[in-house]
Amino acid sequence: VQLVESGGGLVQAGGSLRLSCAVSARTVSGYAIGWARQAPGKEREFVAGISWDGQLTRYADSMEGRFTISRDNAKNTVYLQMNSLKPEDTAVYYCAAGPAVGIAASQYYYWGQGTQVTVSS
Repeated sequence: VQLVESGGGLVQAGGSLRLSCAVSARTVSGYAIGWARQAPGKEREFVAGISWDGQLTRYADSMEGRFTISRDNAKNTVYLQMNSLKPEDTAVYYCAAGPAVGIAASQYYYWGQGTQVTVSS
């Protein structure tokens, strides 16, 4: 199982970024994919998750309305569109695969290496 994140970077507050998670072909169907983030000195926290067929999505309360998760199984890719970014969104963002769309990072079993997102004020 391989997951590779990309799309992180530096953005000003109020700006947008789209993160991508490239998923190995054997993983893309049948697994839910989630995004989590970890800021320095803080625990890893769930951001959003999507079922294998894209029919179910779940978000952390603080991200709903600003972040959108989607997937394109034909491209073996899951996306996280992040709008209205705030300095407190600064973190390393990880994508992960699991058996269901959990709302806790601990419910995902396989993890990518992460991509840094920095939001300046």
